[in-house]
Amino acid sequence: MNIHPTAIIDPTAELGEGVEIGAYTVVGPHCAIGEGTILGPHVVLEEYTLLGKQCQVRAGAVLGGPPQDHKFKGERSYVRIGDRNLIREYVTIHRATGEDQMTTIGSENLIMAYVHVGHNCVVGSSTMIASYVGLSGHIVVEDGVVLGGMVGVHQFVRIGKLAMLGGYSKVVQDVPPFMLADGRPADILELNVRGLRRAGVGPGTRASLRHAFKLLYKSNLNRSQALEAIEEEIPPNPELEFLVEFIKRIHDGSSGRQDDHPRR
Repeated sequence: MNIHPTAIIDPTAELGEGVEIGAYTVVGPHCAIGEGTILGPHVVLEEYTLLGKQCQVRAGAVLGGPPQDHKFKGERSYVRIGDRNLIREYVTIHRATGEDQMTTIGSENLIMAYVHVGHNCVVGSSTMIASYVGLSGHIVVEDGVVLGGMVGVHQFVRIGKLAMLGGYSKVVQDVPPFMLADGRPADILELNVRGLRRAGVGPGTRASLRHAFKLLYKSNLNRSQALEAIEEEIPPNPELEFLVEFIKRIHDGSSGRQDDHPRR
């Protein structure tokens, strides 16, 4: 363990083997840091931040700050971050609103400089979030998503796995899995073929997803008709079923956001 003499470590914090903590870094109450994790200089871990193994957190990042939410009344809540994440300079990740609720980050993510992850967000694993992305509260980013620089995402939006958002996009509705989206507001442009190839999705499955994309976004069919055509015309596979269920769940929410339930 290598802790710089200027670092401040709360006595309730738990540090794993091989942890390195840089100059002027602060680790607050009830934090836990997994073995082999490196915190650079001037990093702040506020209370109830749980950081996994073999992560790197660069200078100036603040993890576990209180949520920017009027509903928050000081209750105990958490940030939980998995293993082998690279969190670059001045990233901010806020705790959740709600007693014992969590903001959650998975494993093996690259979160670039100046990204903000708001309260109650759930970010999966193997994502790449470019600089200056802003995630509002209650957002879900599924595994393998790529967010371009300066993307802004509305609260309660869900971004499906292996989707990709172009830089400067304004995301106000759910983005289905496997899709490439861009614009203000973001619109679905194409199947994310490159991301599917990188993830090892075979050519047969890619062809079925492309067929589904054309029915959903390039035909004259409405959404219900397109879903019926997909079920009739395309042999099922796990990725196609995942896409169809994602599209169907959007109807359960509000304004194209499946997790934003209609208000009464």
